[in-house]
Amino acid sequence: MAKTKEEVIAEMQKVVEQMRLDDIEDNPDSANEYFQCDACGQDAPLAGSIQYGHYRLCNDCVLFAEVGFELKQFNNIEELIDKMEDKRLEADCEFLKREQQRMGN
Repeated sequence: MAKTKEEVIAEMQKVVEQMRLDDIEDNPDSANEYFQCDACGQDAPLAGSIQYGHYRLCNDCVLFAEVGFELKQFNNIEELIDKMEDKRLEADCEFLKREQQRMGN
C-alpha cells in the first residue's frame, strides 16, 4: 500500500533530523560551520546538509528534495533548484539590505 503524503513527510522529517544529529555527533563543529544553500540561498549549518551533484543543500532543503523525490514531484535536483529560484533571490536581496544597513547607507 502506498504511503500518504503526510506519512512520507513525517518519515523524511525523522530521517533528515537524524542525519543532522549524526553529523553533529561525528563532527560537533558542523553545527557552527555555515555555507550558502544552493537551493534556498540561506546561510545554513553544514550539519545535515547533503551534496547532490554540484549542489549543496541545507537540512531543510534536503527534506524538500527527498519528499519531492519520494512523491515524484520532480525527477532530479536541478528541478528543485529551478523551483526555488525565487527563494534564492529573496535571500540575496535580504543580504544586500543588511549589508547596506551595516555600512550605514
